[in-house]
Amino acid sequence: MSALRLHVIALGGTIASVPQQDSSSGVAPTIGAEQIVQAAHLDTLSLPGGAPVVTFEQLAQVGSGSITLTHLFEVVRSLRAAADAGADGAVLTQGTDTLEDSAFVLSLLNDSGIPVALTGAMRNPSLAGADGGANVRAAALTALDPRMRELAADRRLAASLVFTDEVFDPASVTKAHTTSVAAFSAGLGQGPVGWVSEDRLVLPHVPAEPRTVSGWEVPVDPTDPAPLPRVALVEVGLDDDLALLDGLAAAGYSGCVLSGVGGGHVPETTVRRVEALAAQMPVVLASRTGAGAMLERTYGYPGAEIDLLGRGLVPAGTLHARKARLALILALQFGTDASTVFPAR
Repeated sequence: MSALRLHVIALGGTIASVPQQDSSSGVAPTIGAEQIVQAAHLDTLSLPGGAPVVTFEQLAQVGSGSITLTHLFEVVRSLRAAADAGADGAVLTQGTDTLEDSAFVLSLLNDSGIPVALTGAMRNPSLAGADGGANVRAAALTALDPRMRELAADRRLAASLVFTDEVFDPASVTKAHTTSVAAFSAGLGQGPVGWVSEDRLVLPHVPAEPRTVSGWEVPVDPTDPAPLPRVALVEVGLDDDLALLDGLAAAGYSGCVLSGVGGGHVPETTVRRVEALAAQMPVVLASRTGAGAMLERTYGYPGAEIDLLGRGLVPAGTLHARKARLALILALQFGTDASTVFPAR
């Protein structure tokens, strides 16, 4: 049996960062994909056919805050090319600050037929206990598992986020700590879909339904870099007047995600302002709690979910507000009715 083939794509981030010449200026991403993977000791993996054959691609060398949707569209094209070249799976390394965002976008857009496991590091390679190598090893084992390939092929789990040996569904995972090596978690009642133990993937939980939206397909060839739709993310706070909503359209925004309190609520005094915005652009209503499903039929007072949905807002379903923003950008980019793209409870 021939060895499995793994394609590693790198975008930079902490996992690629080392101190600069001036030690007081901190670390910055300068290490390439091949050097990142060396720390994972993939040549010692006992897989069907022996250790995997690994190829490398450096698509960017940036901090996670500078990753764009255009970068991720290019990742999709790279995944297609890797699959055409015979890859069985792929690993994407990047900074952790937007790792959940990249994983969510790729879970919707990766149509290559091979799984991609996203990972990174909380401790850069110059620190004691650097975690990048272990995370890449777990991500490689996940990406090369035949069950993950089946899940990618039918689009139930085309991408995963792998960290500290845990495998997360991009639809629910969030970065929940600024410095802990176990920085990622999923909401109450969700948790990881699986984990890596003794160089094997344990996978007790998998999504039941495919995640595809008709018409969402990255073009084969990059087009001229036209600006993507701008979607505002506005979190509601105690005694908030939401006055900034009045200027969103004039500022060039095409949509808004309103991160309401509790089940998806706003102050009664802001209802007319929210309704006026929904008449100008798609407004998606999410919960700022970050876990659970948006309420849709419990509270009926002004500013509660029944009232707001009746004024034209779109429920985010089970999506965190940050993920709902990305989904709305893609809906606007690909010309899809926003009300059809958010997951049901």
